[in-house]
Amino acid sequence: MGIFSTQRTRTSGPTSPISYLAFPAHSKRPSYGTSNRTKQHKSFQSQSLSSKLQPSTRLPQNLITTAASSHIPNAIPPNSIMAALKPPAAIASAITSSKLPAALLFAANTPGTFTTTLPLGTRTLLSGTTLPLLPTDLLYLASATKLLTTIAALQCVDDGLLTLHDTLPPALLPSLTAKQVLTDAGVLEPVTRPITLAMLLTHTSGLAYDFLTPKLMAWRKENEPPFPEGATRGVEEAFSYPLAFQPGERWMYGTGLDFAGRVVEEVRGKRLRDVMRERIARPLGVEEGGLHFFPVDEGEARAKMVDLNPGDPEGLGLAVLGGDGTVNRRAKGDFGGHGGFLTGEGYAKVLQSLLRNDGQLVSEEMGREMVKDVIGGMGLEDEFMAAMEGPAGDFFRVGTEKGSKVGHGLGGVLTLKDVEGWYGEGTLTWGGGMSFAWFMDRKNGLCGLGALQASLPVDIGLVTELKQVFRKDVYRQYAVWKKGEEETATV
Repeated sequence: MGIFSTQRTRTSGPTSPISYLAFPAHSKRPSYGTSNRTKQHKSFQSQSLSSKLQPSTRLPQNLITTAASSHIPNAIPPNSIMAALKPPAAIASAITSSKLPAALLFAANTPGTFTTTLPLGTRTLLSGTTLPLLPTDLLYLASATKLLTTIAALQCVDDGLLTLHDTLPPALLPSLTAKQVLTDAGVLEPVTRPITLAMLLTHTSGLAYDFLTPKLMAWRKENEPPFPEGATRGVEEAFSYPLAFQPGERWMYGTGLDFAGRVVEEVRGKRLRDVMRERIARPLGVEEGGLHFFPVDEGEARAKMVDLNPGDPEGLGLAVLGGDGTVNRRAKGDFGGHGGFLTGEGYAKVLQSLLRNDGQLVSEEMGREMVKDVIGGMGLEDEFMAAMEGPAGDFFRVGTEKGSKVGHGLGGVLTLKDVEGWYGEGTLTWGGGMSFAWFMDRKNGLCGLGALQASLPVDIGLVTELKQVFRKDVYRQYAVWKKGEEETATV
């Protein structure tokens, strides 16, 4: 039936390469302070979980641990059972063979009867000490920050502070409304259509990443002075270059969510991180200190950072970004497109709330708007599909099959047709950097998060493959579990 007992026996200790902590949806998660964090990691073995693994995925007994109920408030009682995700064989193998230090996997169905937060492996502190990965550890989100910024912007619409499709007031962010368009001939021309919030949220505003747009790279080289060593800059300075195309005429992945974050800051009158803490983290019960933007300064939060280790002493998120942390090293302020940090359990709560469309984050009406295709409504289907099939298409498609019909919703790529045995129509999905993947599928009633914690230098081929393994295996396991539930119900 895809469930496991949490009967526990003592194991070898907290440095086991693979650890499991399975928290029921209703349980209160633990909070760890800096001084006693290592003490909280005493581990216990779950023999029954290992026995449930298929031979190809079965792991040595001393590599499988689960947190003891004596160390976790309201943890699963020793004799209880719950639906649980098992580690895909390829991910388990990558960790046991030290190709991947750790992974945080999460999946849940709409009612919460199939739900698991599954941390695997260990993380390394700056001191070199290794600890089991926990759901309460702070993960660098990279572009998975964009979903949180989208939610913060849509809350402004719900509150009547902004609209999706009207012109953004020029006085709100003058640097944005003053931008011109760089033509393919290298000439600047005025915009023919004003930028809207919906354009910022769907990468149709003309705000493209320069590293994906050769003409913008050339323009910057010719028109911007070298960046001073050690200097930092905010969103408007970092992305001061022109638009790559007229607003609303194309799709290109870019900096729209960074500017959307600045719009939120202006209308709310406070930093983006504070808006998200008040309107996203607290309503969902995410522990204090569970949401940050680069740089993370608070001592207790730094103690929980996965991306603060001997290979990344500045906490830049190098392993997530693929090795280059310039985008964070030069950052000043909260970048809504890539600067966020959130606990794994916190991101899981965001996905669960959106899956249920429970009104905690955005109104139910806005929740339905999030999974409507914006691209088709703008008449950009051909342009969008050309980008999906282009040189960066594999990255843009975030795992969706090449040739399958996709669009873009408010928050990510959107499937427009069912994929047999996998994503349902209207599945919203995106990710972060090289190793972070999420999806939210209301039609099939399933959401998931795969945060692979790579080591440097990053094996991009491996993490790309394992992200896809996770996306597919969640659906396979869920189908097996549902079949077992149906068979049990008929007995």
